[in-house]
Amino acid sequence: MTTSIFKHIDVSAIPQGTRPWVKVDADAASFKLAEHKRSVTNLRGHESEFSTENSGFAVYKEPAKEKAFTDDAAIRSGYYQEVEDLLKKRIPGIKKVVIFDHTIRRRTPEAARGPVQQVHVDQTPAAAEVRVRRHVPAGEADELLKGRFQIINVWRPIENPASDFPLAVIDWRTTKPDDFVPVDLLYPKREDFAVDQDDRGKEVRADESKWYSTEGYEVRGETMSVAPNTAHKFYYQKDMTPDEVLLLKCYDSWGEGQPQGKEGIAVRTPHTAFIDPQTPQDAPGRQSIEDRQRQRLKEIIELDFFFASIICEKYL
Repeated sequence: MTTSIFKHIDVSAIPQGTRPWVKVDADAASFKLAEHKRSVTNLRGHESEFSTENSGFAVYKEPAKEKAFTDDAAIRSGYYQEVEDLLKKRIPGIKKVVIFDHTIRRRTPEAARGPVQQVHVDQTPAAAEVRVRRHVPAGEADELLKGRFQIINVWRPIENPASDFPLAVIDWRTTKPDDFVPVDLLYPKREDFAVDQDDRGKEVRADESKWYSTEGYEVRGETMSVAPNTAHKFYYQKDMTPDEVLLLKCYDSWGEGQPQGKEGIAVRTPHTAFIDPQTPQDAPGRQSIEDRQRQRLKEIIELDFFFASIICEKYL
């Protein structure tokens, strides 16, 4: 058990009639954050009590052959396949996996993306559907959206244990619908986006003098910020190693409260990087990679389409 300060959206400070936004390439947002002190429970020894079905997250020991995560081509050709195999092993019934994105995060001054220290969820239900339609032919997408689909992130440390800026998750069962606030996700405009919608390998660090300007940006997604709630229960895998992975659910169309929802199935998992006061001062700095993938499944619960992301963290 540890304690830390967590940053949540300050709903009271959002001007009435305005739409909040965040940037994908900078630690910048149109809204204020409020800080709240919370306890964080270590998952070690209790991993089997949590799953993507009940809490929205799960931790497994799954060593990877890919170690460096510095070669984009190697990540796509090698690690993507490793993650596909991992998910088929851990979620029975998966028939097809299609990775649609990966993002590298580093806690270094020159990094295009760093750890996100704000409690959030990567996708809204509307954004999840848009993802399906963006990566699947129209006719097939219509059919797939009639069944169950999910977006899941696969998070893994690289090279060193995840001690610096570890990832905390909130048990979905301790949340309520009013906790979640839709937020526009702004991406830098690219002239060639109409013909090439793949942002992988094209990211550069944003100009800090223009962090709070929307000039040169466009809305290309929708996330959720999370309002504070004393009922939230935070967890983390202390000193998570490169041989471990965290499956983190972003959305499930069968999640409780959704149009096709089933009672007791987690919809999503709020998460954030945080400062663990127990981290040694000489701990290596954090770095991460995120891959997104879609998967098609068929199992006893009739899960016929599955979307997932891969996230890896590197600690230099």
